[in-house]
Amino acid sequence: MGCWKLVLEYDGTNYSGWQEQKNSRTIGGEIRKAAARALGEDVVLDAAGRTDAGVHALAQVARIKAKRNMNPDQLAAALNHELPKDINILQVTIVPPQFHPRHDAKLRSYLYQIALRRTAFAKRYVWWIQEPLNFDSMRNAATLFVGRHDFERFADKRSEEKSTIVVTEGIEMRTEGDLFLIRISASHFLWKMVRRLVGCLVQIGLNKISEDHLAALLAPQPLPRKFRSFSVAAHTAPSSGLFLESVLYESDENPGPLRAAVPVWKYAGT
Repeated sequence: MGCWKLVLEYDGTNYSGWQEQKNSRTIGGEIRKAAARALGEDVVLDAAGRTDAGVHALAQVARIKAKRNMNPDQLAAALNHELPKDINILQVTIVPPQFHPRHDAKLRSYLYQIALRRTAFAKRYVWWIQEPLNFDSMRNAATLFVGRHDFERFADKRSEEKSTIVVTEGIEMRTEGDLFLIRISASHFLWKMVRRLVGCLVQIGLNKISEDHLAALLAPQPLPRKFRSFSVAAHTAPSSGLFLESVLYESDENPGPLRAAVPVWKYAGT
């Protein structure tokens, strides 16, 4: 039996997410079909995370199992020959059959790109905020999310998720050109959690809600009446700016320096 770990990148704009669905084009569906053609048989495919519709990946991790064996470099070349241009295999390595890309991961990081100006080239990779943002307020508020919290109010719970408790290892922010970058690293993530955290931080940056409001949303107690009119779901950040940045395993180092996936440079004038 052959068992391979794949590291891949993709532009999720034209896909209905990772998970295979009837009558929808998905990342997982394209990879499974490409692997079946490359290996000449049906394969089993698993991923470290099921990205949503329109979400991109810089280094998603997946596993392919098949009866046939193939050299990893040959398999990578065969997959890239079969795959559409917006999905690319970066690396293929042989792994033991017990390796599982989701269960064995120790840390995941997501990158969110907020554009500070209109851009002709990067629209599908950013969320353009047209009003000024208070970055200091956003940085201060983000510290509330770090640690072990119940993120039920910041996610849509999938039926198979037994708990909404997540350990957030850190949140980093920086400006690069005309982008404001947000990296969130955690043990795992709930459905739509990252986009809703970003959406709430943007509301902080726009001075629409306060840190006290975020603290109340994280608290186990019922929300005070004065905070009940705010809908977290209604402020979910668009999928266009979100990238699965990295999936780390026991032997991996932590993510490197925070940097843009698709830059938006400041215009320097003439």
